[in-house]
Amino acid sequence: MAVLSAPLTTVAQAAATPTASFAKVSEWGSGWEGRYTITNSGASTITSWRVEFDLPAGTTVGSYWDATLTSSGQHHTFGNRAWNGTVNPGASVTFGFVGTGPGAPVGCRLNGQPCAGGSTPTPTASPTPTPTPTVPPGSTPVAANGQLRVCGRQLCNARGKAIQLRGMSTHGLQWYANCATAGSLDVLANEWRADVLRISMYVQEGGYETDPRRFTDLVHNYIELATARGMYAIVDWHMLTPGDPNANLDRARTFFAEIADRHRAKNNVIYEIANEPNGVAWSAIKSYADQIIPVIRTRDADAVVLVGTPDWSSLGASGEGGGPDVIAANPVTAGNVMYVFHFYAASHDDYYLDTVTRAADRLPLFVTEFGTQEYTGDGPNNFTMAQRYLDLFASRKISWVNWNFSDDFRSGAVFTTGTCGAGQFSGTGRLKEAGVWIRDRIRTPDDF
Repeated sequence: MAVLSAPLTTVAQAAATPTASFAKVSEWGSGWEGRYTITNSGASTITSWRVEFDLPAGTTVGSYWDATLTSSGQHHTFGNRAWNGTVNPGASVTFGFVGTGPGAPVGCRLNGQPCAGGSTPTPTASPTPTPTPTVPPGSTPVAANGQLRVCGRQLCNARGKAIQLRGMSTHGLQWYANCATAGSLDVLANEWRADVLRISMYVQEGGYETDPRRFTDLVHNYIELATARGMYAIVDWHMLTPGDPNANLDRARTFFAEIADRHRAKNNVIYEIANEPNGVAWSAIKSYADQIIPVIRTRDADAVVLVGTPDWSSLGASGEGGGPDVIAANPVTAGNVMYVFHFYAASHDDYYLDTVTRAADRLPLFVTEFGTQEYTGDGPNNFTMAQRYLDLFASRKISWVNWNFSDDFRSGAVFTTGTCGAGQFSGTGRLKEAGVWIRDRIRTPDDF
């Protein structure tokens, strides 16, 4: 994919004013992803920024991230978020958006001055970070597999071949949206070679219920980012308390109707309709699924749907909600459905491993969340037990997603604290022990 950036002039002295450079980092059909990098080349800290430009007629702005946006006709103004307005001397911040149409920004101004730095020439080196090498066209997971479906107990690609997807889950978007950015997802797709991104949108705990419009738009943005990088996108309705998914039934109907409406033409969206049901029997979870799945199916007839299982999606191993036999005796009445299993290796021992082994003989499974730590996402790692699970999943071609792609202080977050604010995601220098371990296992070649 071509990277088109604004030309920079060469001078002998450093620029005294901040600059903003634009690049099209990917293009597809009628759309493209654009990115601005704001670099503070002066001696004083910038405490806020505003980038404004015009787009030619016929070109529009769709999804955007890491910025606010106001538009008037073809004139668009992006401003900083609360957490990325400060730019120290020598530092940079980025924001991005999806454009539709053939044009590109013109007449850019940063805080009222020309984006190239006014009358002071810009530095020789481009302030745009060197892009991570892109995946060759046609070799991305979505390009290789197309629309997924469930065949028997397996996840299969468009040609009917059983496949295994491997990837990462975001942390809660209300807390760690700055860890899932265009830059970090470049690294996830191209360095880690991930097949799938799980977009973890909490319903409570400061999530969707507090601002449905904001969180729905965030999910739209992340679907577009995953799509541009050729990854599958799991839309995770991340419910925990209350544990009965029916308590949020109306909210779920509204949310999934809009998501499926917007993205129905895509072949990479997977719907996880209830993250971790708990405190309720399988019959209650099934009733919820039987009501939500038609909302999706009337809009997106072919997508795979993932249904949570009793007792925090442990397939009933953590309580009395019903195990694999109960689910198999009364399955969800819809096609292209898989059942969810979660585990944390330092807490969930042979009993859980035996449970998922038995379940794999009867049910199509997708592991949408696991960690090498305790069930809290913290504590010591048990890589030996985690590898036993992954060996089983490899032998059965059960797809998995690790928790989580953030710099949370807990041991289950892959990045060290402060990584996301610094925007330094490439390589292994900012990874925790679990981050290095899971990156190595995602990077092994796929059998597509």
